[in-house]
This record gives sequence, C-alpha cells and structure tokens, in this order.
Amino acid sequence: MPSADRVKISTGIADLDNLLAGLRQGDNVVWRVDSIDDYRFYVDRFCRFVRKSGLEIVYFRFADHPPLLMPAPGITIINLDPREGFEQFAVEVFRLISRGVEGNYIFDSMSLMPQNCYSDRMIGNFFKLICPKLHRQDSLAYFSFMRHKHSFHAEQFISDTTQILIDVYNHDDVRYIKPFNISDRYSSCMYRLHRQLEDSLTMIGESLNITEILFASPWPGLRSASYRMIGLWDRMFLSAEEILEETKKNGIISTKAQELTARLQKYILSRDEKLLSIAAKYLTLNDIISLWKRMIGTGFVGGKSVGVILAHAVLRAENPALYNKLEKHDSFYIGSDVFYTFLIDNGLWWTKQEQKDPSIFLNNIESARKKIMDGVFPEYIIQRLTDLLDYYGQAPIIVRSSSLLEDAFGNAFAGKYESVFCPNQGTRKKRLENLIRAIKTVYASTMSKEALLYRKSRGVLDRDEQMPLLIQRVSGIPRGPYFLPQLSGVGFSFNPYAWNREIDPRSGMIRLVYGLGTRAVDRSDNDYTRVIALNAPSMRPESNSSEKKKYSQKKVDLLNLEQNIFGKCDFEEICPMETHMNLFGSRDIQAERYYRERGLPPKAEWYLSFENLIEETEFIQDISGTLNTIKKIYGSNIDIEFTCNFFTPGDYKICLVQCRPFQVDEHDIMDVRIPEIKEKNLLMKACGAVVGRSGICDIDYIIYVDPGNYGTLPDQDRYAVARIIGSLLKKTGTEHKTVLIGPGRWGTSTPSLGVPVSFSEIRRAYAIIEIDTMHEGLVPDLSLGTHFFNEMIETGMVYAGYFNNRPGNIFNNEILLNETNKLADFLPDKAKWAHIIHILEFRLSGRNLRMAADPVDQIGVLYFTQAPDQA
Repeated sequence: MPSADRVKISTGIADLDNLLAGLRQGDNVVWRVDSIDDYRFYVDRFCRFVRKSGLEIVYFRFADHPPLLMPAPGITIINLDPREGFEQFAVEVFRLISRGVEGNYIFDSMSLMPQNCYSDRMIGNFFKLICPKLHRQDSLAYFSFMRHKHSFHAEQFISDTTQILIDVYNHDDVRYIKPFNISDRYSSCMYRLHRQLEDSLTMIGESLNITEILFASPWPGLRSASYRMIGLWDRMFLSAEEILEETKKNGIISTKAQELTARLQKYILSRDEKLLSIAAKYLTLNDIISLWKRMIGTGFVGGKSVGVILAHAVLRAENPALYNKLEKHDSFYIGSDVFYTFLIDNGLWWTKQEQKDPSIFLNNIESARKKIMDGVFPEYIIQRLTDLLDYYGQAPIIVRSSSLLEDAFGNAFAGKYESVFCPNQGTRKKRLENLIRAIKTVYASTMSKEALLYRKSRGVLDRDEQMPLLIQRVSGIPRGPYFLPQLSGVGFSFNPYAWNREIDPRSGMIRLVYGLGTRAVDRSDNDYTRVIALNAPSMRPESNSSEKKKYSQKKVDLLNLEQNIFGKCDFEEICPMETHMNLFGSRDIQAERYYRERGLPPKAEWYLSFENLIEETEFIQDISGTLNTIKKIYGSNIDIEFTCNFFTPGDYKICLVQCRPFQVDEHDIMDVRIPEIKEKNLLMKACGAVVGRSGICDIDYIIYVDPGNYGTLPDQDRYAVARIIGSLLKKTGTEHKTVLIGPGRWGTSTPSLGVPVSFSEIRRAYAIIEIDTMHEGLVPDLSLGTHFFNEMIETGMVYAGYFNNRPGNIFNNEILLNETNKLADFLPDKAKWAHIIHILEFRLSGRNLRMAADPVDQIGVLYFTQAPDQA
C-alpha cells in the first residue's frame, strides 16, 4: 500500500479542500451538526477518498447512533464501551492511536454516548488528551458533536485543541457549512456560509439567505456567556426561562409570567413609559429572553435597538403578511453597563460628569476621546466579542450607536453619534481588532462637540446618557469585490416635501438609493437620490426625461471586501454586475443612439430611476404599509431606515434597519397660503423646493454669503466662513429670526459643494435658502440627507431651494449687496470677510422684511411690507 506521505490528503470534496486551503496530515477535523446524518455525509466522502488512495481507516465505534461505517476492506472497526469509565476509555483510545503514525481515524459523535456517560468537562478533557497526540504523529481524524448540546467549557476545549472546526446546518433538506475555526491557513471566503450540493460548494453571500438558514437552528446565546459567574442579572433571566417552559407546557400565560415580562422590559429596554406601553402589548417573554441571549454585558439595549425590536413585534402582530417579507434580524446588543464600566475602568467617569455642567461641558473633549480610543476592555468582554465574530464569520457587520436618549419620543439625535461599518475580512485577530476599534469610535462620539451641543440645545445635557450598541449584520449581496444592498432608503410617515397638489403629505414619502443607505442620510457630495411620494409614486419633481437622468444617482456607497473598507464607486462600474437592473434602472436611449450613429460598439446604457420597481412590484405598497402600521401603534409619525434585496423581481426581503418617532407637526406644514405680493416688494421668490413649517414671519436678519466671492475661496477659507456664520448666529440669538442665504449645499461635508457648517452652528436660524450658483450642474438638493433633514424638522426650520432658471423665480440680490453690512459691528475681528459674508438688518433702514413659506404649494417668499424705494 502507498504511504500517506505520497498521497495528498483530501476531504474527498475538492471544493471543500479549496475552502479549507487544503487538508493536512495532523489535522483534527470536528463537525458541529444538528443531525448525525450530516456528519455521516462528510465521513462517507472522506472514507471514499482514503480507500481509493489505498490507505486504511480506523473507526472508533462507541455511541448510541447507527454506525457511520460498515465492515469493508481497508476499514478497521474498534468497538469501545465508554460506560466503563472515562479513564479506561481515554487510555484505550490513546493506546490504539499510538501504534503508528499518519493514520486516518473516524470517531462516533461525542454527544451521543450511551446514558450521557461523561460530563461536558470530561468530553473537553478527552479532546485535550487525544487531539494533540494525533496532531503530533501526523494522523488525520474526524470527530463530531451536536450543536447547542454542550457547555462553553467543552466547546472551548474542542475549539482550542483541534485544527479545523466546521458548522453544518440543514435547512429545507439542503446542507450548508461555515468553518468556525481553521488553524494556520486563511482564504478570503474561508469563514463564509456555503451551500453543499453533492460535491459542490457555492458561497452564500446574500444576507437575506444567510439569516433564513441560521435562524433554522435555535440560538442558545453566546458560547462564553455560560463562563461567567451567575449573578442577579442572569438569575432573573434564567428564572424567566423556567417560567417560559412552564407556560409552554401548560399553554396558559400566567399572571406571574406577565408580571415578570413587564419587570424585565424595564430592566433591559427603556425608562420611556410610552415605549414600555407598546412593548407590554407586543413583546412576549420569549422575545425578552431571546434578546438577553444576544446581549453582551448587562443594562439597557438603548433607543435604536428598541426601535428595531418593537417594529418587528408590531408588524408580526398587526400585519403578518408584511412581517413575512422582513429579513430576519440576527443582531447583537452591547448593554449600557458595558459603556459605563469602560469609562470607569479607563479613568473617564469624572470627565463624563463634567460634561453635564453647561459652563465647562466642552472642556477637554479631545483628550477624553483619545483616552477612549486608547482604552481597554476586560477579558470577558473580549471573549464575547470573539464569539460574536465567530457567529458572523466573514459577513460584513455594522456597529451602531443606541444611546438611552436616542431615537426616543422627543429627541432623534439624528447623525449625532457614529455608526461604523466593519467589512469584516481578514484573520480572526484582525477582525477582532477592527471590531473593538469600531466600538470605541462610537463610544468616543458621545463626547464629540456636535453631540454635546445637541444635548445642550435639547435640554438634556444633565440627563443620564449611556451608550449601548447595536451590532447588525449588513444587509446586502455580493457584487464582484463589493458588498451592498440593492436598495436602501429612509421612509417618513409624513411628507414635508409635497411638491404638487396631488401629493398627500399624510401618505408619507421615501428617499431611495441603490447601495448602502449612507448616500440617503448624509450630505457628502453632489449626487442625488430618488424622492418618492407614497400616494403618487410615479410623480417626480423633474419635468422631463433629461432632468430625470441629470438628477439621478451617479455614485454607489458600498463595502469593498478586497480592500476591507467602506467605499464608493461609479454606478456605471457596478451596473454590469447587477442581475435585476431592469427593476432599478431605465435605458438611456439617447446615449445608445449616440453610440450607434457613430459606429461605436453597442453598449447598454442605464441610469437609476426605479421606475419598474415602482410600477411592477409591491415594494412601495409594502413600505407604505410598514409606515402606516407602526405609526398607528406609536400614535405619532415615524421614520424608518431600510434595505431591500431581491431573490427574483417579485420576491424580496425588506430589512428594517431603524425605526423612530419623527418629530413633525403636520399642522405647521399644511395651514398657510402665500399672500398676494407686488413684484417690486419682492426680495426673493423660490418655487418648487420648500420644506418645513408653513407660516408668515417677520425677519430680523439676513446672513448672505456672496456666491461669486465665496466661489474663489480655497477649502480652508470656506471652513473659516462656516465658523464665522456660527459665531454670528450666536450673536443674533434665538429671540431674533435670521435667514441664511448662500450658494450650494448648507451642511455639506465637502466645501466645494457649499457651506460646510455643522447643524449645531446654524440651529438658531429660522430658515435656510440654498441657491444654485456654486458650479454648473449642482442644484439645491431636495433630498437634504436624513440627519440634516430630521434636525431641520425637529427645530422647526424652513428650507428653500432657489433655482435660478426656473420660471417664476425672482432674486433681487443687488438689494442685499447694497444694504449696509453689519459684520464689523457684530464681529470686529472678522471685518476682512465683509466682501463674502453680509449680515443685514433692514429694520435699521425703516423696512420690514417678512418670509412666507407654503410647503404644500412649494413657494417661499422674502418680501418687504413696503417697496425698498419707499422706505
């Protein structure tokens, strides 16, 4: 017979060999399964290869399940009786494997020994004794144990002493495998889920498929959770599990179970009575226990987490058909106590207390943020995070803030705290380092200037603001080297931007993008989104096909898995990879004709319109139904963030990423009409882009940024202009009504596109007017960005976009340039900027300036109550 060193060892499945980066002599291969038949499948493939290669197999037979192998040439079956005691069993196995080197061994399932012969600890000890011996003598062995049957201790011993540990799942009679731990080798897809069809493996990259498969197996909690000492917190939930089991047996929900559910909700969800009242109606004891099993640490899970959990529960009860269209969420939650403990352990607690004092709350924030980034977690938290990563494998995840005050009734905190994507590629060690860095980045954002100023403005600076975290699987699909959802967006149950009389604001709206939803919530570049009124989804603000293309999305946000970064690409690059492009795009007939007429190679040209998505699927109705169902239960308007991915054009899953109250007063927006105004009294009339509350108001100050002079500034000076504007608004104060007028996009993070103010700097303004004179092709962006949009609505600010070439629009900017500039009076040391920044007070020249805003008819007007030449 040939010797093993002349035969390249194999699992018998070429695709699996490639996934494991090769099977090696000395490997102990452990299969974690739900059924012995799944283990048998892989044993059979391995034994076929070994026997075909002329090698021998030794099969240790000892468990209470049907034999894995039958007597045959080349197979030696050794029957052992584990009931004779661990010592004799282990010694006999050790003696038998010591007879030679480079053997091939098959072991029965360690979970199915007769009469539960050994404790978990002793099974772990068996692996610690036998596996190193097999590894040293270059033998190859197959083992198996049943998922969720053993303690952390036993599984930890197994994982630490074997070279390969593979999870096998069975869903709808199809096998799936996901390597859990592989020593001394790595490949880019090694820890991804794969479908096993006979001898072929296919990677499953779509989140909607992954969650369906993993949810088929009950989740017992993080492996290392049983390692901790059982304290009061865990005893409460363990007691709840016992009561839940009694409830299932009796079929009756006892008063004790109801009282315990209400008590646990107060410990884990929120102090907000309104949220708790919804939770009491829609969350079960089983829901709360399932939440606990996915927690790291103790305390509250925070506002963002509660929003997602409640949204799912409400839809499950009120609209089961919609609930069945949701992608299952297998998120994890880092409790608020972990944040608090981290601050204490790293010497930051007193800093946090000082931030409650309005006189010193911004002191030392940069040094505090650095201390957070340099801080360390206790070992038991590191172990839980490692377990979390083992669950997700190499699937992309995102670490999201979920503070106690966030996304609650009254305070949205939109965009104030960080969310950090983890593409989650690389070795286990590298992925853990990136996850810990992401967590600390979110923690550090609690001490950012923007967040602290927002808390002060909302009167919650002295409130207990802790930072639980929500860790979510990124919903999406692989496209070449990229990972992204096919659709992302934000939805509002009330539409403050009704650009046509046929649009019903109370029907809501969505803002839709292809790719990651960051493009729908941030104002970062000169791109556009698709704004859809839910009662008239085919109606568009653009008037013709050329405008539809011009103002369509051109860039796509995504995760680059090859580079392990968040990134973006041109839509044209990813378009050929998209299998459902006819749903999301429209053909650019003019461009295709251009190619044909010039004899160029034919090329399909697309731009993102989402027309067929709207007309040929139930997607719009489903989003509308989601908003209306949750709004009814919340008793207030809501906004959601979502993704959507498609199996086929008519079969898709929606992933609810976020759900929170939307702070908007419907009556503020719907109850005004613009008065008749003589043209000679007009300073500005802007038609077609007005968002916010309606009303007529006397204006005290105009702050005007001269587009011509501003456009010549380098980026550094544009930031300086933004800071000066913030200082001016501090001087004018909230008791005066100030309107900002300037070029491009206010609040952008890219100075070339507008004025890079933060919202905290301009939140005292009454209104913002963006004018389209930054550069050719850049127009005021009606999509605004959710974070900017939410704060604007929350503060009652009015937004208007001025389009220079739109019929009916008027802007007499020479009035502004000729009026006395008061910049030197307000900020004497900034007088040199007077050619760019104008602050004007028309009352001083005897004129009364008013602003009228009608969001329903989409008209905003600045006018004098008497003509300028009559003042």
